[in-house]
Amino acid sequence: MKFPLLFTLLALATGSVAQTTPVASALPAATQKTIIVEASCGQCRLGLPGKSCDLAIRLNGQAYFVDGTTIDSHGDAHAKDGFCSAIRQAEVQGAVVDNRFKATYFRLLPEVKKEK
Repeated sequence: MKFPLLFTLLALATGSVAQTTPVASALPAATQKTIIVEASCGQCRLGLPGKSCDLAIRLNGQAYFVDGTTIDSHGDAHAKDGFCSAIRQAEVQGAVVDNRFKATYFRLLPEVKKEK
């Protein structure tokens, strides 16, 4: 009887210390400047290597994969206005670390409607 209880407690304790990937915040940090970047699929639109569709940004002319948010967190990537079909503008905070952009804040900006 004690063994299943002990096993359950150990399983819960182990799960609580597992590493987690940092997730970009829903609100920008007041102490850090936000910047506007181009955001899109790294492979389909920004020329980065790989076989799957992954979120990337272009910052100062250089493309970087993004950590902290995913391509699917911002709608259907394969829709008409999705990241695999269009390059969008995003407001971000974060830093380039090991040639990847570590986002602490990421907000996709509304598309600017072109007048006909």
